[in-house]
Amino acid sequence: MSKNKASSLKNKKRFNMPDAYIIMLGIMLLVAIATYILPAGSFDREKNGDMTTVVPNSYHAVESNPTGIMDFFLSIPDGLVETAGMIFLVLIIGGTFAVIEKTGAINASIMRAVNKTKNREYLLIIFVGVLLSIGGLTGAIANAVIAFIPIGIILARALDIDAIAGVAMIKLTAYVGFNTSFMSPFTVLLAQEVADLPLYSGIVFRIIIYVVILAVTLAYICLYIKRVKSDPTKSLMGATRFPETDVEVKENVRLEFTGKHKLILSFVVVAIVIYILGALKLGWSLNHMAAIFLIISAGTGIIAKMSPDDVVKEFMGGARKLVYGALIIGFARAIVLVMQNGKILDTIVHWLAIAMEPFSSVFGAIAMFFGNSLFALLVSSGSGNAVVMMPILTPLSDLMEIPRQVAVTAYQLSDGFMNSITPASGVLLACLAIGGVPWTKWVKFMLPLIGIWYAISIIILTIGVMIGWGPNY
Repeated sequence: MSKNKASSLKNKKRFNMPDAYIIMLGIMLLVAIATYILPAGSFDREKNGDMTTVVPNSYHAVESNPTGIMDFFLSIPDGLVETAGMIFLVLIIGGTFAVIEKTGAINASIMRAVNKTKNREYLLIIFVGVLLSIGGLTGAIANAVIAFIPIGIILARALDIDAIAGVAMIKLTAYVGFNTSFMSPFTVLLAQEVADLPLYSGIVFRIIIYVVILAVTLAYICLYIKRVKSDPTKSLMGATRFPETDVEVKENVRLEFTGKHKLILSFVVVAIVIYILGALKLGWSLNHMAAIFLIISAGTGIIAKMSPDDVVKEFMGGARKLVYGALIIGFARAIVLVMQNGKILDTIVHWLAIAMEPFSSVFGAIAMFFGNSLFALLVSSGSGNAVVMMPILTPLSDLMEIPRQVAVTAYQLSDGFMNSITPASGVLLACLAIGGVPWTKWVKFMLPLIGIWYAISIIILTIGVMIGWGPNY
């Protein structure tokens, strides 16, 4: 018996999932090797107003630039520098919410909401999800969703679920709205402009897509929550269902929801709304969000009558717990830098376009969807994906007799869904860092849902082709 136990223990150790940083380095190494194998190439690009687009059929060979040993390791600090804004935003948000949590305001408000919806917690989850998805539809909280993750974690704690559910309630629902939006200027409207389609066209079918994907996503989240509540051992987080701050929160969960708590939360909400308006109207960046959260930290300390030393202590403690997750954002960026500097990114796009050409109609639309999924794994920016891929997909769709609306939707859905798992997404990694969820465990949670999303997308694209989906519906 002891020998069997020993061998089973060895097997368990052998099959342990590597640390996320090891996975990132492994991907980087594969990409670096690819710069020696794949031919270097580039598309011509032209500027139309503020938008730079790829010129179709302009791909040409360029001098290769394979990644050397020093280039490989330099890409890591370069990636950290390029994503410094996102990394520091994660640390600042972590620090800010540590200050807010110390006051008990969020915990008391969440517990009040949970108590008011006793035995109807799924209604609360659905309400939160629908609200965030509407914000995602406008594109207003594409990046600002990071700010809401701590609230999802505290709600998950109050409901005794796990950190994965907390992140999913916020990130997934907001991004379902963003991924299926019929009004976001960063994705669908930009893609329609490149495809020379009327803006907001095809809105009826797009609303149906949004409702279906949101309903399926909420059902998936609720089923996972039900499973974990019935048997906590089925949590994908394992024995440690929440990040370290769990003990601190449990001490505060029964706090009365006081007038001071209401004032603190009102201040936080107003500050975040100011940021969202600034982002929409004034083009505010992630640095502006970081500044807003520093203001929230200071303001919360003043309202709660905390000493400056206590504010700094709580802030630094909250930021320190997110260092591991924050730095991985820079590692993910380093992968893209290796491809760009090695001049193989455009080659991959070119080959994807060639691979799609033999298909026609329904199978062509599906090939576009899967082809763009591969590209979206490497480039997580929705707008960046649109300006690279749509100039290629648009003439390709004409040749293959695929409605341009279908081409736009193939880009939009594949880009959005891949953004939910790709390690190249700084926003995703920031959300996971704040929630204390390892990327590997998040992917395990997401894979069944990705499969469902893809099955629905194939049906949607097939219907779009068969009805000749045009601008009018």
